[in-house]
Amino acid sequence: MIICMDKQQNWAFKNFDDLGLNDLYDILQLRSRVFVVEQRAFYLDADGLDKMAHHVLLRTDNGKLVAYCRLLPPGSLFPKAAIGRVVVDPDHRGQGLARSLLSQSIPRCLALYQVNDIHISAQKHLHDFYASFGFQTVTADYLEDGIPHVGMDYGTGYHS
Repeated sequence: MIICMDKQQNWAFKNFDDLGLNDLYDILQLRSRVFVVEQRAFYLDADGLDKMAHHVLLRTDNGKLVAYCRLLPPGSLFPKAAIGRVVVDPDHRGQGLARSLLSQSIPRCLALYQVNDIHISAQKHLHDFYASFGFQTVTADYLEDGIPHVGMDYGTGYHS
């Protein structure tokens, strides 16, 4: 487990075995709150990939999980390394946490898996957000869990 501070934010990077029960519960609760309840996407969140993922967590000073994503190794979900389950607590949106989350996650994913490319399955309405980090569209639009998505890649030849 590695903990690092960025602009007074408490980031934690953990593999599955380093997640405590409270971490796991908070992750599943936040993902369920946003992806299942708020977005009304009914899907199996516990997809078996969390066990091979590295998890990026941001907690407030009082311990509330407010931002999260998982980093997946190449070949687990896509041929390339991937960032997924990117989520910010609804009560903490508008504070730049998603931007900070991606700023932490992109270099961490590249270094962790020793790769030059990352794939994301981006919700279509977030295309411009991901593009602002250098992700480029590499697929046509598609539906995932009833929500329009687009495949995007970051890496050599994709960003400036």
